[in-house]
Amino acid sequence: MKPAVLLSVLAIYLGITVFLALLAYRRTKSANDYMIAGGETHPFLMAMAYGSTFISTSAIVGFGGSAGMFGMSLLWLTFCNIFVGIFIAFVVYGKRTLAVGKELGARTFPELLSLKYNSTFIRKFSALVIIGGMPLYAAAVMIGAGRVIEQLLKIDYTVAIITFAVIVAAYVMFGGLKGVFYNDAFQGSIMFIGMIVLLVVTYSKLGGVTTAHQALSDLTALVPEGLAAQGHVGWTSMPTMGSEFWWVVVSTLVMGVGIGVLAQPQLVVRFLTVKGPKQLNQAVLIGGVFILFMTGVAFVVGSLTNVYFHQTLGKISIAAVVDAVTNRPNIDNIIPLYVGMAMPAWFAYLFMFTLIAAAMSTLSSQFHAIGTSLCHDLYNQSSINSNRMAILVALAGSVVLSLKLPGSIIAVATAIFFGVCAATFLPAYTAALFWPRATKTGAIASMVVGLSSSIMLMAFVHAKEATALGLSNLMFGKPTLVGFPWVVVDPIVISLPLSAITLVAVSLVTSQARESILVPKATAHK
Repeated sequence: MKPAVLLSVLAIYLGITVFLALLAYRRTKSANDYMIAGGETHPFLMAMAYGSTFISTSAIVGFGGSAGMFGMSLLWLTFCNIFVGIFIAFVVYGKRTLAVGKELGARTFPELLSLKYNSTFIRKFSALVIIGGMPLYAAAVMIGAGRVIEQLLKIDYTVAIITFAVIVAAYVMFGGLKGVFYNDAFQGSIMFIGMIVLLVVTYSKLGGVTTAHQALSDLTALVPEGLAAQGHVGWTSMPTMGSEFWWVVVSTLVMGVGIGVLAQPQLVVRFLTVKGPKQLNQAVLIGGVFILFMTGVAFVVGSLTNVYFHQTLGKISIAAVVDAVTNRPNIDNIIPLYVGMAMPAWFAYLFMFTLIAAAMSTLSSQFHAIGTSLCHDLYNQSSINSNRMAILVALAGSVVLSLKLPGSIIAVATAIFFGVCAATFLPAYTAALFWPRATKTGAIASMVVGLSSSIMLMAFVHAKEATALGLSNLMFGKPTLVGFPWVVVDPIVISLPLSAITLVAVSLVTSQARESILVPKATAHK
């Protein structure tokens, strides 16, 4: 594609984005419009906004790159994304969230929990977790977009990150959640088309479905000894059960994201934007098909990049992306490198727009969630202008992180945030919807235990974070306090059950204590 044509297409793309933001700006008249899009969103808009927020460059680039290493075992994550992230989320959690949220008049996730438990502490604590943790996830998304733009347009990575972030922040600041929804539907449509074309072109280039998958199976003998020792048995099989790779795939990539999606604040608030349960039912099919094509294609193509790189470079994927400086593979570059080498120029630019769309849709929701948490929930300021200023703070933090984080971080950072949200929020959120005996004290204890146990496990047990932070080595003279398998078992496996048990135990004790106080009073009055 000639530079002039590319610039023209880019101008049209940005023009549509600006138009949709202005349209939303003109239709955003109140804080209710800004934070929950007026509460009567069409099912298609809601489903596309949910799906395109859920699936970002972290899924396509980060997890697609992870599939280049781990293979098609990541398709279990696709199953979890659809069954848990769409069906369970919409039909079970979504309907109750909508009913409870409308009854309480909640407009944000922290506000929903705080009103249900009648606790200002829960509102501010939840807001702080979102403000402190979500920029890590946002940075992962920005890194994915920045790497693709850098690879395909050959521009400086820092320039790509800053320019991209400013564009996203602009339409979120002015359009609010309506602006996010309008653009998410547009961006999601581009993502859907781009991923279908990517799958078709990949299979065509590799000789068809059967030939491509057989070629991938035939590469099993090329699994490096180091990976084989960690449980890797080929790109079309699950890693050896109980091995290091098995724990990473099952506990971090599948469970961490597959379960963590239920407690994502920026996704939960989507349920508050529709009119009723009927609209949620209508959105299930749309969201399920969208997620199937987004994650399924990313994981299949990511795995098949091994075949392409072996045929063209004589290397498997991780060997093709070894960083010249660190001499270590950066799996975040697998998908961008594959698209840049294997795809025709026109598709490379289409895919770039696909990833830009994916990143913009997710980042817009993240910035909106951080902004409303900072302004509305933490400081109790509901004006539109104060929300816009809060988004600038979210933007600055995310940009700094995206420029500082190391390579191969996209999938890891995403899984960390999803896992922390699950351990911190999911038990209290679930109880708020389905268990009347849950108490304020139980919810607070659960959230504190979930967050603190996640942080402690990441600092001293889980090797990926513990070795990077260095606290365990500094304090105890060793990188982690325990050995295998705990060093590769994701914190969610421990912190989520701890959080849930704490909620139940403390709620039962405090509810019984309250009853023991009330009963004598009632008897005396009688």
